[in-house]
Amino acid sequence: MKTLIKNVYVNEELVNILIEDGKIAAINNEENESVDQVIDGQKTTALPGLVDVHVHFRDPGLTYKEDTESGSKASAHGGFTSVCVMPNVKPVVDTSHALSEQLALNKAKSVVHAYQYAAISKQLIAYKTTDFAEMNRLGAIAFTNDGHGVQNAETMYLAMQAAKEANKPLVAHVEDDSLINGGVMNESDAAQKLGLPEMSPLSESSQLARDLVLAKATGVHYHVAHISTEESVELVRIAKARGINVTAEVSPHHLLLDDSMITTDDPMMKMNPPLRSPEDRKALIAGLLDGTIDMVATDHAPHSEEEKSGSMRDASFGIVGIETAFSLMYTHFVKNGIVNLNQLIEWMSSNPANLFHLPAGQLQVGQPADITLMELDQPYQIDANDFLSKGKNSPFIGEQVCGKTKLTLVDGNIAYQDGSEE
Repeated sequence: MKTLIKNVYVNEELVNILIEDGKIAAINNEENESVDQVIDGQKTTALPGLVDVHVHFRDPGLTYKEDTESGSKASAHGGFTSVCVMPNVKPVVDTSHALSEQLALNKAKSVVHAYQYAAISKQLIAYKTTDFAEMNRLGAIAFTNDGHGVQNAETMYLAMQAAKEANKPLVAHVEDDSLINGGVMNESDAAQKLGLPEMSPLSESSQLARDLVLAKATGVHYHVAHISTEESVELVRIAKARGINVTAEVSPHHLLLDDSMITTDDPMMKMNPPLRSPEDRKALIAGLLDGTIDMVATDHAPHSEEEKSGSMRDASFGIVGIETAFSLMYTHFVKNGIVNLNQLIEWMSSNPANLFHLPAGQLQVGQPADITLMELDQPYQIDANDFLSKGKNSPFIGEQVCGKTKLTLVDGNIAYQDGSEE
C-alpha cells in the first residue's frame, strides 16, 4: 500500500510525503504516480504524531464515561497517535490476566497505538507490589498507581527496585493522603472565600521528596505525573542536578489555569492535583522552559455530565484534555512567541516517545507513518459538540484557539479526518 500526501509543510518547506507499507518512504518534492492513494494536504503543516503518556479510557468497567474506541478516536482528533493508558479501571490492571485482557482490548478497539500501564500494587492501594516481572514480560509499558499516592515507603522502595529490574519507568501520582483532609481545591484564599475544603500542596511535595531519595538509592527511572507545585519543580530540578534519573510531566490545565481563576463553585475547575496558586503556575512554566519538566501530558479524565455537575464538594475530580491540548499549547506558547513549534513538538511528541521508549515522535524516512496534519493559523472555538470523547467536562469550552487537526494517520492509515469520525 502506497500513499502520497501532497502539499504539506515540513520544517516550513512545502513537500510531499510518500508512505509505503505503514512507514515514511520519502519526504521530497516528487510526485509518484503509481501510488494507491493520494491525500491533498492543502498546505497544512505535517507533524510527527503526538504522544500522551497519561490518559484514562475507563474501559472496562466505567465505559459510560469513556471506552477504548471513543477515547482513541478522541486522541486521533487531538493529533495523538500514541497514548499510554492508566490502569485504574474495573478490574484494576494488577494481575497478569487483567493485563492480558487489557492489551487485547486495546489492540482490538483502539484506532491509535494504545500502550498499557500496570498497577504498582493490588487495587492501587495495597502494600504488596504486583508481579512486575511477569507484567513486564507481557508488555506493560510502565507501572503506576495513578489516582493514588503510594502511602508506604517500603512499598515504593520495593516497586522501584522491581521497575529498575524490568527497565521500565515507575510513574508516581504523588499525594500523601494524610495531608488531603477531604479537600476539593488547593489551600488558598479562593477556597476560603468559597467555603470549600482545602488540599495542602505539601501533600505533593512531601511525598515527592521521599520518592526522590528512594529513586537515588535504586537508580530507577522515576517519572512524576502531573506535577503542580513550585516546591515540586524545585525538588525535581535539584534531583536532576544530582544525577537522579527523574523526569516529569505537566498538564496544559496546570500551565494555563490557577486557583485565582476559581471565582465560583465550579465543578469544571475540580481536578487532582488541584489548580494551584499563580506562583505555582509561573514555576511550572519556568520549569517547562528550562527543561526541569520534560513533557506535556493531558491526564485526559472523562466523566459523565452528572458527575461533573453541582458543587465541587461532590463532583468527580478531572477534566478531558486530549482533544484540546495541542491547540491550547500552540495558542498560548507558540502564537504568543514564548517558544517555537519545534519546542512544542519536543514536549508533546519526541520527549515522551524517547523517555518511554516508544517507536514514535519522529517525522523521518524509515519511521512509522504516524503523522498529523495541522491547520495552524485558522482560529476556531473549542466546542464540546465537536468532541469525540464521551466526556465533555472541560473548562476550556468556548475558548478561541489555533492549531486544528485536519488529518491523523496511524501506520499510514487514516485514524481521524476533519469532518468525519473515521
